[in-house]
Amino acid sequence: MTTALRAAAAGALLACGALAAAVGVTRHDGDDSTSATKAMEALTAPEKAVEALVTSRGPYVALGDSYTAGPRIPGQTGTPAGCARSDHNYPSLVARQLGIRATDFRDMSCSGATIADLTESQETGEGTNAAQLTALSAQTRLVTLGIGGNDIGFSTMIKRCVGMGVVYHALGSGKYIPDDMPCARLYTGTGGDQVQRKIDAAGSRLTDALKNIEQRAPEARVYVVGYPAILPDDSTGCEREMSLAPGDMTYLREKEEQLNAELRERAEANGAVYVDTYSASEGHDACSAAADRWVEPLVPSSPAAAIHPNARGEQGMADAVLRVLGTIG
Repeated sequence: MTTALRAAAAGALLACGALAAAVGVTRHDGDDSTSATKAMEALTAPEKAVEALVTSRGPYVALGDSYTAGPRIPGQTGTPAGCARSDHNYPSLVARQLGIRATDFRDMSCSGATIADLTESQETGEGTNAAQLTALSAQTRLVTLGIGGNDIGFSTMIKRCVGMGVVYHALGSGKYIPDDMPCARLYTGTGGDQVQRKIDAAGSRLTDALKNIEQRAPEARVYVVGYPAILPDDSTGCEREMSLAPGDMTYLREKEEQLNAELRERAEANGAVYVDTYSASEGHDACSAAADRWVEPLVPSSPAAAIHPNARGEQGMADAVLRVLGTIG
């Protein structure tokens, strides 16, 4: 604990002691084991509260994929370069807001990461990222984890659906292709919903990862950060930005919501806290106005990767984390 915080705690102790004396929480003969113990608990409570406030904020380790890393958002930093981390991604913004020292902050996020890359090294094409959980230790007090999208192949799904959507719109938006969800049919054939099975499998892997995090950093508070809204509620009017057939847009949006629901369920079942970034980002999706959007469309208008958060989106995600931490309203 720093000198300033100890001084604050000492002041609180004095005030608490005065209050205890005023209300009669003092030692009485013949009652040493109860009144005296209660008095000491009352006197030490403020210092314990201050100590908890300090230790809960650092050291801080950020884990995750490209939605955490912030590819192409200035300025790109860290090694390996292939992880494409930004110094304005949400972990960096959270660390600065909390006043965490650079030496107490480790950003292990990496573009393309899956849950397996938490415990295995990841080749990026521009260097190797160490297994992300290796940054954890018994001293770690804060962990954020944003991952799962690559486990269900969400980026590949969007690219495939965009390609089919281009054909759908080129042939008259349903005039010659009556099925307005041609891509979704690929994933929901006679064998059931392939994507839902991947979401379930990702949830199981996340459970194992959270248990691993607890073993490596038993004193850390762990926050699982969900994904922001990529597509709008309205399945029409987004052809220019995303070129998706209406039914496919609905399907993809539902799959993202289901992934977030799985992340929430697994987090809460394993003692972690879920951070909802979806609700705050509704209306700021890739099809919204350029000045409002948190996620860039196929052709970005801000420095960011396509179908990824821009700087505004990373700030919005940081605010969601900070709100759950109780540092902002």
